[in-house]
Amino acid sequence: MSSDDSLAQTIGLVGYAVEGDGIGGVLKSRIQDFRVDEISTKISLDPKGRFTAANITLTNWETNRFVNRLAKACGISRNRIFFAGTKDKRAVTRQVFIIDAPQKRVAEVEMTDVEIEIIGRTHQKLGFGNHRGNRFTIVARGCAHPDGSPMSDEEAIERIRLIESKMKASIGENRFPNWIGPQRFGAGRPVTPVVGRHVISEDWEGAVMAYLSMEGKEKEDVFSFRKRIRDNGISEDLLDDIPKWLGYERELLKHILEYPGDWSGAFRRLPNNLQLMTVHSLQSVVFNKTIKERLDCGMSLSSPNVGDLVGRVDEVNQLDTVSMVEVEERTLNRIGRNCDMGRLAITGPLPGSEMDQTSGETAILEQKVLDDMDLSETSWIVEKIPRLTTKGTRRALVTKFSEFQYESVPIAGEETMGEKWMEGVNPGEIWHPEGACIRFRFTLPSGSYATTLLREFMRCPLGQL
Repeated sequence: MSSDDSLAQTIGLVGYAVEGDGIGGVLKSRIQDFRVDEISTKISLDPKGRFTAANITLTNWETNRFVNRLAKACGISRNRIFFAGTKDKRAVTRQVFIIDAPQKRVAEVEMTDVEIEIIGRTHQKLGFGNHRGNRFTIVARGCAHPDGSPMSDEEAIERIRLIESKMKASIGENRFPNWIGPQRFGAGRPVTPVVGRHVISEDWEGAVMAYLSMEGKEKEDVFSFRKRIRDNGISEDLLDDIPKWLGYERELLKHILEYPGDWSGAFRRLPNNLQLMTVHSLQSVVFNKTIKERLDCGMSLSSPNVGDLVGRVDEVNQLDTVSMVEVEERTLNRIGRNCDMGRLAITGPLPGSEMDQTSGETAILEQKVLDDMDLSETSWIVEKIPRLTTKGTRRALVTKFSEFQYESVPIAGEETMGEKWMEGVNPGEIWHPEGACIRFRFTLPSGSYATTLLREFMRCPLGQL
């Protein structure tokens, strides 16, 4: 990874499970190179059900923006559309949506790059994370050595095998660090944890202004728009010049211009799940930095220490956070065996007001992360918008991948490639247009990130993922 990868530093996604070089390369060179198929929970159908269930395939759609458009097309509030999780934008994604609208109305919706397959009627809603996992088919193109020279198919395959073998020896077969991926934070502009820090401090003006004006790697018109706000503040003329796809920013601006000083009201104009995601993303930075701190200290992610908190892992690789136990000297060997078998997992903090605490060296390590982030005195209680208050929870430090396959595929013609590829290699990047192309196939449980698994094999700046 480039030492000046500021995005990785900001979100705590620094370090790897094992040492060694990766294959480099670029993801999402073409939209069809990144496919996600959700493995949904069983939907109980009932002809008299209130809701319409549908499998919807999206090509290059951000999930929240699609939901806004679907709600408008169906004539309902976006809060009457339910889904299990947001997916990558620059991808082909297929997942279940539950829509509080007549089946015929949903079936008649027509949008570009959207395929709607009606499943039937149901009384069942979906909640965030209410799916079993995701199947991924992803192509990494332009594999390269750390010096930027192209990597052959054989070299790339051998490098993947070596890393896979090292991870198996270090943390167990088909396991990798359960990092929280860059999608959680805003690709190219990791704004959500910055906003989340303002939210837990109830600095609503800071939250709104950060969302509107924080600098990121964006198109020139968006970059210029945000710079105007940073330089000159909010004014009426901004609504005339705002790029049309900045719909959330437009809503924030309109509110604060109509109701000057009502910063919390402006913040409420964001979708509820996006509001909550700002707090969750700050928790996620803490979690990522905890993994990094353990790696730096030589503490295992998969073999427990006295003082660790462990939780049971169910048949779909989800952590049971209700019945976690602290590792004691007398239980260390037994719990260690169960961790080796994948029945239990060591956990790291997603901090909050009532989170279960570790002890011993683990507690010292976790406290250091909070101290370094200046979060030690944070209550995580949000009085102005109580639903954003978080009690905190814990997350498994490692997770499992399954059905893992990889193979070389032909180099695609330049006429099919996207903007990122056509820009060419930028300083600090690790890829080459003549390098090998590797197609990965694998399945991950709900809540795990494909980009963080592939990052272990690619070892490149996050902008290439």
